[in-house]
Amino acid sequence: MPESIVPWYIDAVIYGVDVEKFADGNGDGIGDFVGLTEKLPYLNALGITCIWLLPFYGSPDRDNGYDVSDFYAINPKVGTRRDFLKFLHRAGEQGMRVIIDLVVNHTSSEHPWFEAARRDHQTRYREYYVWSTDPPPIEVGATSIFPGEESKLWTYDELAGAYYFHKFYHFQPELNIANPQVREEIERVVDYWLAFGISGFRLDAAPLIIGDNGLERANPRDPHGVLRDLGGYLQKRRPGGVLLGEVNLDPTEMSLYFGEGDQLGLLFNFMLSCYIFAAMAKKEAAPIYEALSLLPEPPVLCGWANFLRNLDDLDFSRVPPELKDVVFKTFAPDENMQVFGRGIRRRLAPMLDGDQRRIELAFSIILSLRGPPLFVYGDEIGMGEDLSQEGRNAIRAPMQWSPERNGGFANAKAETICQPPISQGPFSYKHVNVESQQKDPNSLLSCIKRLITYRRQNPIFSQGRFVRLTADHPAILAYGFEDAGSVLLVVHNLAEQSVAVEVSLDAVHCERLQDMASGDIHEASTKLNIKIAPYGYRWLASKKEAG
Repeated sequence: MPESIVPWYIDAVIYGVDVEKFADGNGDGIGDFVGLTEKLPYLNALGITCIWLLPFYGSPDRDNGYDVSDFYAINPKVGTRRDFLKFLHRAGEQGMRVIIDLVVNHTSSEHPWFEAARRDHQTRYREYYVWSTDPPPIEVGATSIFPGEESKLWTYDELAGAYYFHKFYHFQPELNIANPQVREEIERVVDYWLAFGISGFRLDAAPLIIGDNGLERANPRDPHGVLRDLGGYLQKRRPGGVLLGEVNLDPTEMSLYFGEGDQLGLLFNFMLSCYIFAAMAKKEAAPIYEALSLLPEPPVLCGWANFLRNLDDLDFSRVPPELKDVVFKTFAPDENMQVFGRGIRRRLAPMLDGDQRRIELAFSIILSLRGPPLFVYGDEIGMGEDLSQEGRNAIRAPMQWSPERNGGFANAKAETICQPPISQGPFSYKHVNVESQQKDPNSLLSCIKRLITYRRQNPIFSQGRFVRLTADHPAILAYGFEDAGSVLLVVHNLAEQSVAVEVSLDAVHCERLQDMASGDIHEASTKLNIKIAPYGYRWLASKKEAG
């Protein structure tokens, strides 16, 4: 791929979907591909260019489908291969690509590979997992991915007569990536789904794939060789395909997962997400500037996927304790809002008290930075959470389409719904739903749609030079992009009061800027004087870009 060509995923607007919770198309109370296909015009109108599907494989469903028992099957409750193919074709017809989860750090304990490995010491599948008759001592500080819910890393299997290793739940035995046959199996899985026409994968738990599996590493001399091989294999089979990596490590380590542009094309920007909430808690821009300065520059053709929330806990395990403390105190003060001692199990809107100004502000930040913005179903309408649900299910309530029964998610009896819709309080589907917001030009949904339009109309976000600007007020976050004489500036006010601010423009050259929302013209030379409303934001473009 020529380096002058910006890959599609750098300019993508990515939307995460849990198929089971999005839309029920057959009336059984469970979301499915039929329902998702029917809702594609909504996603297209919103401006989505890439749909990310959470696991929908064959699974006992003890961990939201991440316990895979058949990598080649579609869970019957969400549809058939024909349903999936129809969905892919309809998405493609409307200009939307699809990426899916690739969960290959572990399998379900009900996977045929593991069942065979338990029963026969001589089968090749025995070496697909990590076994020990005498497990090594657990290192100090080593814990399960789910502390408090899973206490062990090694579990004894009576039938196998040995212990098996697992970093996740005990019903998710770790695959032995050091085994070349396992890596070949992964390539076969990749091949299978690429044949359907998907555009890439979200790689689950990427550091654990190449990390210590209890006894050994895939390749101690070149641990990232596994990811480089996988990235190369994907490009050979699907030129331009993407691997979106779940990598939540210290900034100095994260850049290793890009490699030289030959491993993961995109990485989730976990750090920025944490620092955005810290900035909003403090009502100061400094934490966001700090995050931007700490992040390594991605190689050409790579980027950060910027998000506010995903469908896991908001993980603060990799940031300074004082930053975690201020966010937890502000946005998750009750123990029931926290999980695993590290994370927040809340949706964006209730964290921000349902204040549309603040929700828009947060979206404006991720939609105006370099790197593709990513958000999950329901955040564009300000959906809430259900803290009565266990763990991460709190933020996976059914999508709210209308004020009608079950929020328009399913035409089924309440007792058959996969998870109760949010029916009480300010975030009830009676108050928060797509249908009502589509009719209101000032709704959150309408505003997010406009921001996405601005983003997609201006390639300067991916092709321009990023410039950090300085302002004379601590609540003001200002930056811009410059490319061949065109300029686009973005100014955010994190304060709860109006701010009249002077922004220095020494780093860019422009004389007149147009507000992309109001059309107002602002004179600018070496400085920009502007007043920003409480929790307000402005996208300002030179005449060439604004037109």
